[in-house]
Amino acid sequence: MGGCHIVIEPRNGRGIQNLRLKGLVFLALCALPAFGSMLLGWRGISLIPLAAYAIVSLLAFFLYWSDKRKAQADSWRTPENVLHAIELAGGWPGALLAQQVFRHKTRKVSYQLVFWIIVLLHQAFWIDQLFLGAGLFSLF
Repeated sequence: MGGCHIVIEPRNGRGIQNLRLKGLVFLALCALPAFGSMLLGWRGISLIPLAAYAIVSLLAFFLYWSDKRKAQADSWRTPENVLHAIELAGGWPGALLAQQVFRHKTRKVSYQLVFWIIVLLHQAFWIDQLFLGAGLFSLF
């Protein structure tokens, strides 16, 4: 029967280029959100950020996969504002991973600019929460 298959093979067949470096950058970018989210859970404040990052990242990953397949089939695409909304909601780690795995949305400068602004907003939020006493973003 028609199952759902994800093929992780870029056009050149060599896998993700600079995998070790990109993996380190990925882990570094995820460190603050992961630590901050876990800290909120340990303090009994909320597990929602930790769960949101995981669930929304999975959703982002599969949206990118679906959009890549639709692009290859010249079919209706997922609007960029939907992808950005998912990234802003906490799905940027899954989106970043999907960009590298599927080589999707990596060359469009305007898209990447918005994507990296979203990543920086998440970093700034957690720097504020963890080190600046939540003065900039007083959500918790």
